[in-house]
Amino acid sequence: MQVNRLKSKKSGIEKMERNWGIILALPAMLGFLIFTLGPMIASLGFSLTDWNIGGKFSFIGIENYKTMFTEDKLFSKSLFVTVYYTFCSVPLVMCGAFLVAMLLNQKVKGLSIFRTIFYLPVLVPSVANTMLWLWMFNPDFGLLNSILGSFGVSGQQWIYHEQTSIPSLVLMSTWGLGNAAVIFLAGLQGVPTHLYEAVEVDGGGALSKLRHVTIPMMTPTIFFNLVMALINTFQIFNEAYIMTEGGPNNSTLFYVYYLYRTAFTDTKMGYASALAWVLFIVILFITSILFLTSKRWVYYEGGK
Repeated sequence: MQVNRLKSKKSGIEKMERNWGIILALPAMLGFLIFTLGPMIASLGFSLTDWNIGGKFSFIGIENYKTMFTEDKLFSKSLFVTVYYTFCSVPLVMCGAFLVAMLLNQKVKGLSIFRTIFYLPVLVPSVANTMLWLWMFNPDFGLLNSILGSFGVSGQQWIYHEQTSIPSLVLMSTWGLGNAAVIFLAGLQGVPTHLYEAVEVDGGGALSKLRHVTIPMMTPTIFFNLVMALINTFQIFNEAYIMTEGGPNNSTLFYVYYLYRTAFTDTKMGYASALAWVLFIVILFITSILFLTSKRWVYYEGGK
């Protein structure tokens, strides 16, 4: 009899905890359904119409997607520009952040100050960062040309020339490597010291430690930063919107900026929704490849 009472009491507590868990999670679930999943489903429906803002709905099936891949040259241009920027920016930021994290992981005086300095740009709002670099890229009185002028190099057009616009924005992307560097730093501090000691016992030096200990143990962190960096760079927008407006000659016509312009300048909301879904599929495809191939190069301590 007493055992049954204890079981009944335990089940009552479990039921109460389950109910409170549902109640506390409900705002997050509702937020996801209303502000994420709902709009995604709606945009999928819009992508099958020729709806213009202020106009009527007209179902046209997959015509928007056919137009995108067969007639719209700006679609292919914006996709190429975004991919070009992504595959230039991501490796540079990843390598730079990793090197900075390794430097910040050393035991030197004033290390906390250097960590703060490298992370400060991340705290500056994106629009303020963009305005700062807009001044730095100015070909007449910008900081970069002033510095290069002292070495006898002048006349750089930076974002104002078709050939140098993307490389200039790639250079700008290194300004925000502090976020990835902090994550790398956390990973470096979690590497067991006894592994470095084992390399020393075997007569290995700094390069051996880096190759056989640091990089293998950091692969989960590298994987996380890589996935996040790819997703973020494919959604680059502020630089084109504030600095270049897609120019010169559409050389910085990033995909999300083209999507925005199609939706809110040309008011083609149906076509813009189709563009959004193509971007979603592209990002999903790339991240899926990363997850599928991660088993070959990502090492988890204690994993099989």
